[in-house]
Order: sequence, then C-alpha cells, then structure tokens
Amino acid sequence: MGGICSRKRDQQVVEDVVLRGVSARYSKSASSKWLRTSFSRPLMDTRPGGGNCPSLMELCIYKIRENIDKYTSFSMLPRDLSQQIFNELVFSNGLTDVSLEAFRDCALQDILLGAYPGVNDSWMDVIASQGTSLLSIDLSGSEVTDTGFSLLKDCSNLQVLTFNFSHHISERGLKLISGLTNLTSLSLKKSNVITAEAMHAFSSLVNLEKLDLERCSGIHGGFGHLKGLMKLESLNIRCCKCITDSDMKALSGLTMLKELQVSNCNITDSGVSYLRGLRKLIMLNLEGCNVTAACLDSISALDALAYLNLNRCNDISDDGCDKFSGLKLLKSLELSDTEVGNNGLCHLSGLTHLENLNLSFTSVVDSGLKRLSGLTTLKSLNLDVRNVTDAGLAALTIVLIGKMAISSGCGASCFDFLCLTRLTHLDLFGAQISDSGTNSLRCFKNLQSLEICGGRLTDVGVKNIKDLNSLTLLNLSQNGHLSDKSLELISGLTSLVSLNVSNSRITNDGLHHLKSLTRLCSLTLESCKVTASEIKKLQSTALPNLLYYRPE
Repeated sequence: MGGICSRKRDQQVVEDVVLRGVSARYSKSASSKWLRTSFSRPLMDTRPGGGNCPSLMELCIYKIRENIDKYTSFSMLPRDLSQQIFNELVFSNGLTDVSLEAFRDCALQDILLGAYPGVNDSWMDVIASQGTSLLSIDLSGSEVTDTGFSLLKDCSNLQVLTFNFSHHISERGLKLISGLTNLTSLSLKKSNVITAEAMHAFSSLVNLEKLDLERCSGIHGGFGHLKGLMKLESLNIRCCKCITDSDMKALSGLTMLKELQVSNCNITDSGVSYLRGLRKLIMLNLEGCNVTAACLDSISALDALAYLNLNRCNDISDDGCDKFSGLKLLKSLELSDTEVGNNGLCHLSGLTHLENLNLSFTSVVDSGLKRLSGLTTLKSLNLDVRNVTDAGLAALTIVLIGKMAISSGCGASCFDFLCLTRLTHLDLFGAQISDSGTNSLRCFKNLQSLEICGGRLTDVGVKNIKDLNSLTLLNLSQNGHLSDKSLELISGLTSLVSLNVSNSRITNDGLHHLKSLTRLCSLTLESCKVTASEIKKLQSTALPNLLYYRPE
C-alpha cells in the first residue's frame, strides 16, 4: 500500500517530540493521528463576541491576559484566581520571564511548563517562591540546570514532579530528589544522566506511587534501590534497551505494582517468570520483547490482569494460547505482529470481559473469525490482516442459536442476537474488503470508528456505510476508485470528526457535499484532485471546526 496512510511492519510510535498542549500520539492514518491527539483544555473562545458565551470570570482573566504588562503582583489575589490567570498565560504563550515575576509568592499549586519555550534557571526563583503550596510541577524540555533545580528543596510538599528530557541536569542535581519525600509521581523520561548509582536517590521516596523512566538508557542494575517503595503501583521502563532479566528479579518484591511497562527491552521468558508474584498486576506491556509462547505460563498466574500487550513478540504463536483462557478479567489483548492464527483464537471465547482485541499482522484467516462469536463485550477489533476478506467479515455477523447457525443478513430478527453489537471501533485497514463485503457493515450500528483501506472499495460499497450514523472517524484512503459520489453518500454522517479519503478520485467539485459535516475537525484528501485553496474556502464558509486538513 502506498501513500500517506500505509503502515509498515515494525513501525514505532514516535514520542520524542512533545508539543505543548498536545500529546503526541500517532496512528497509521493521518486523520486518525489528528483525532487521537488530546488538548490540554477545551478550545474555548473567551473573547467578547466569540462563539461561546464567556463567564464573568473568563472575561476578567482574558482582560488581564491582554494587559499583563500593567500588573506587577498577583500575590494579594485569592490563590485559585492567580492560578487561573497563570494557566491562561501558559496556554496562550503569554507567559514571559517578565510577566512571571507577578506570580512571586502567590502560593500556586500547579506550575505546568512542559516544553514551554524559554524556561531556564532564571525562572526558578519565582517558581520556588510558591514554597510548601506547590504540589505539581512540570519542567519537561526546559533548560533548567542543577542550580535552578536545587531551589525546589523548599517545596517540600511537592507531590508530582515531571522533568522529562532533562538534558541539563547532572547526576549531582538528581540527588535533590531524595529530599522530596512527599512525591507520589515522578517522571524522568529520556534522561541519560540517570544511572544505576543515581537511582539511589529514589530509595527515600517511600510515598511514590508512579515512576516513569521511559527511554532512560543507563538504569540497568539500579532497581535494587526501589525495593523499599512498597506503595509503587505504576512503573514505566519502556524502550530501555539496557533492561535485562536480572532487573525483573529485582522488581519481584514490589507486590503493590498494578501497572508495568517494559516494552522494547531485552526481557526473555526467564525475566517474565519473576513477575509471577505480582498478583495485583492489572496492566502488563511486553511489546517487542524477546519472549516466546513459554512466557504465557508465567503470565497465566497474573489472574488480576486486565490489559496485556504482546504486540511484536514475534515468537508468540498458537502454542500456549490456551493460557489466555485463565485470564478471566482481561479487557484488552494486543497480539499484533505475532504468529497467532486461527487455532489460537478458540482459546479466547471464554474471555467474557474482553473489550479490545488487536489481531493486525497475525496469521489469522477468514475461517478463524467465527471463533470470536463468544466475545459479546468486544468494543474494538483490529483486523488489519491481508488474509481477511469479505468472507471473514461476514463470519463476524454469524450467530449461533441452539444448534442452528444463522447468518444475520443484517435483518432485524437476527440483529438482536448478533454477537458483536457493542463494537464501536473496527479496523480493516489492510484487509481485502470489497463492495460485497460492506453489506456486513450494516450490522454494526454502533460503530464510531471504521478503517477500510485495502483498495477494493468503489462508490457502491460506500452505500453500505452511509447509514452508520454513529461514526466519528472514517478512513477510506487507498481506495482509488472512490469518486465525488462517495462524498455525497458520506454527507449524511453528520457526527464525523475525522475523514480520510486520500488516494482516490475525489475532486474539488465534490467538496460541497461536505458542508453538512459541521463537526469535522480533520480532513485528509492527499493525492486527490483537490487543492488546498478550495479546502480553505470550504473551511471558512461551512466547516468552522476544521483545524487539520491536507493538502494544506
């Protein structure tokens, strides 16, 4: 599959670039990518004459933001009001080293400046002046050094410290953390200065509940310093290539652990065996680790497990899948890029709480999909599998009543018994679904997200999609035969927030059909006969919420 929406095997999530106000979470399609970003607050127009009626408080804060240079101190204001003014300045990029001075001694509780431009040691004196009132601080991506960081020693009530990408802090500066004993959450993603020896600073953080050391490359051997942190519930050491099985042994005593992320580490079956005693573990992420089906024996002992990620564990196959049947509380199972096939699916039928199942790039074929019929709680299903065709999609609409198998045919009499009526997200990105296969889609009336990009759809197939009125995300890219007629059919899906029909025959003439989609925030029509100027014209006249569009 070519074009912007193609997905390559072993594609990795890019998380190094953190944008202020937006969490960078990427998916394989451009429109999906946009939809899955999250904003730090609702996009509300508080200006007089804006689309929403602002409150009196919002009007006051907006006025202060406009005239911030006229104020020298907010310390006499109630703390909650000072906090709102501060937050507004941060969100609007209006906070500078000069305006920051007005917040000295304001007893602010939250200073969230992650990836905010210009933050350095000169800011830290005002930040530290909040003293014991300061509960949460984010200095990710800043230029703060040991000198500025040391000023936080008087903020003894600090509970949440986020200092990701802390490239200007040395091992000596990290020792300060040992004195912040009220910390419950500590995040130091991608910090190369954290070594096994430096982790000794964590040993005194007896109240710590969450520790994030993702992409810290020098922490191998330091987990012995965590053995006294008996309140620790969440540990993220993703993408730490230095981590080995011996580190897992050091974690085996953290019996309160509920969430453990060790994806893309050098963990083998032996390392997983040390986790058998973590009986409160709810979430385990082993994506990309060097484990085999043998590790499933150890995982089966974790009977509280609700979320299990084995994506890209290439040696996981049907052998051992019987161990899944004992994980009765499992809600999410990720098996993408494994060798699991039809025989493995039969062991999932008893997982009556399963809501998310990812089978993309597995060995599953059409005949195995009928084995999913017992998963009545399933909400999200990823079948981005080249060997899945119309027949496989139809198998999802077959119900069993007594000894009689009935194809629903989407008739009302059988729809009430359809096994997957709760499905809200269906990913058929690379599956070979044709116009005929889309007849089955009419059964999934609750779908909110649908991706079909295998290249076999025409306008005829879109007729079976036009009545899925709950859809908010629709990706039909790579289907080169779709024309402006498809946009006319889609025009009734007024709940759509994201639409991708790239690499098709859509033209400027068809854009007027989209005027009814007033909720649309993302529109992707790359490699179509569409110009950015015409999309901008549509945006200005009919689509007020459109924030992301391509071509641009």
